[in-house]
Amino acid sequence: MAHLVEKFPIDLKSFKKLKLDPKKPQLSKEEKEVLTFNIQLLRDTIVYFTATASARGVSGHTGGAYDTVPEVCMLLAIMEGDPSKYVPIIWDEAGHRVATQYLLSALDGSLPPEHLLHYRAANSRLPGHPELGLTPGVKFSSGRLGHMWPLVNGVALANRDKGVFCLGSDGSQQEGNDAEAARLAVAQNLNVKLFIDDNDTLEGHGMKVITAQGKDFESLWSAVAEAVACNGPLPRVMAPGIPDIEGSPHAHDVIPVASATRYLEKRGLGNLASIYNEIKPILNPYLFIGSSHELGANRVIFGEAVNMVLDTLPPEEAKAKVLVVDSDLEGSTGLKSIHQKHPEVFLSSGIMERGNFSAAAGFGFDPDKFVLSHFSHSGVDEADNTCHFGLNNMFGDNGLTDVQSYLYFPADAAQMVAVVKRVFFERGVRFIFSTRAKVPWILKEDGARFFEGDYKFIPGKDDIIRKARLDTSQQGLDVGLINKPCLNVIKKIGQTPFVLVVESLNQKTGLGSKFGTWLLERQLTPKYGYMGTTKEAIISKIMELAH
Repeated sequence: MAHLVEKFPIDLKSFKKLKLDPKKPQLSKEEKEVLTFNIQLLRDTIVYFTATASARGVSGHTGGAYDTVPEVCMLLAIMEGDPSKYVPIIWDEAGHRVATQYLLSALDGSLPPEHLLHYRAANSRLPGHPELGLTPGVKFSSGRLGHMWPLVNGVALANRDKGVFCLGSDGSQQEGNDAEAARLAVAQNLNVKLFIDDNDTLEGHGMKVITAQGKDFESLWSAVAEAVACNGPLPRVMAPGIPDIEGSPHAHDVIPVASATRYLEKRGLGNLASIYNEIKPILNPYLFIGSSHELGANRVIFGEAVNMVLDTLPPEEAKAKVLVVDSDLEGSTGLKSIHQKHPEVFLSSGIMERGNFSAAAGFGFDPDKFVLSHFSHSGVDEADNTCHFGLNNMFGDNGLTDVQSYLYFPADAAQMVAVVKRVFFERGVRFIFSTRAKVPWILKEDGARFFEGDYKFIPGKDDIIRKARLDTSQQGLDVGLINKPCLNVIKKIGQTPFVLVVESLNQKTGLGSKFGTWLLERQLTPKYGYMGTTKEAIISKIMELAH
């Protein structure tokens, strides 16, 4: 991949090696000067390169990586002081803080600094979560919250004579995995040190908790030194110094170009911002027959569709029958509009998906109450990777054959509305899936939206978008297009000369892996192939099963 600049304009070679002794909780004047320089250097770099993701129209998560730079610099200095005492990896529970891992890879020479400016670009091997084996220099994979600390416990068990450092987050502490990890760390007296933003959840597990102010490097160093010097497990009290997003949850995502520009100007680096004008979102160059240029956000429309159903009920009846449980992600999963319009049914819970799901199921145990599950990041889209998205959603249909699981995959925003309205008050567990990225509207041959007007969604029925004559004059092919919003088999499909299943789910476990078997079970033997996700941040590759 060609670099955007010949030479990275921030000199990472100016990073100064520093040795710190955790037995000395006070910084000398020289140590503080070097530490302050290194922290500012890395923070400038993170703001500079993560904003390129904003310029190219994708997400990128600046705040977490920016926030934890002081701890990273201190931990690097501790390991530099006595490498034999520590496992030489700074683990991180939050996959969104991947910018830290890419920056460390550039610092140690594994990754050219110039490549950082391709952050989150397709095929750059710089996805939204770290992937071991994909990006040079990355030392571990990290994805969904709560998965890393249990692994770090295992690292500590394998290295009883060494300290193990892990950057945590208050969100991770709300997951059941971390509660279990805390108990193991205490029971086995593991030498694990966690550095956690805004944490107040671990003292109850028997862990020693030290609170520090992130802006005060001397206070922070005293806390880090005490944590490292202490024997046993120990766990930090968003985006200081960045205009517009300091102290705001908006710092969680990628920094806007305008905010990055103001930050760089404030730092005397305003000339670096010119690169953002050279980066443009990559538009899809293809014109697909039967779909619109305009895009709709299925994951957002889900919440609006639920509101349409709730609007038909008196508030008291809605409150009695419906419970909307949010796992602290209402803006990302489409539930925010429900919270705003129908607060009587809304429950703001923590990042505790398993517990929340079970609570919802318990609520729906009553025959007059209902459970509808929305999975808003299914499949792969944009320049992201498998850690972020649900690739194996068909496991929702893994019950025995005497139990029906209802999985629905709306094709566009209009069908999302139709699906929600139709299945909302049905009994049983129902799963509705949407992608993170926006999708076009499906169009009729006259240009009208296919799933609007008099369209009614019927569970188990496929949608014939184009009959078998598509592109005949252009390619000499006789091709039809079927939209499958449900898991079913229509005999008519199997009677055609060939069938090609196209999806963004895991090729090994998606619809394509099942559909060929279903056809054979019905003595239907067309030529068959399927396309799905096969590699990190890359979709495609046809798997031909028959010729």
